Amino acid sequence: MLALDFDLELGEMERARRRRSRIEVIYNILSEALGGANKTRLMYHCNLNFMRFNHYLQELLDAGLIERVGSNPEGVVLYKTSNKGRELVEVLRRASEFVSV
Repeated sequence: MLALDFDLELGEMERARRRRSRIEVIYNILSEALGGANKTRLMYHCNLNFMRFNHYLQELLDAGLIERVGSNPEGVVLYKTSNKGRELVEVLRRASEFVSV
């Protein structure tokens, strides 16, 4: 019985270590930015290092999927998912429902 529980824990750890696809990372960033967020919040939520996050953020800005919306009272720049980005989030959400069937 103990060995079975151990195997189950190993299976869960393997799933946790699975690399996310590019689409999953983009979905995570756009989803977190729906209500507006600063870079640090987005980076931590998506569990990306600084260099990798900046690469994704710049691509999303260039594609018009996310936009700078000004800054908060402390002067920190905020980013928000654009209308085009919201459409992509919805398409990806629906696609994930089909895949999980």
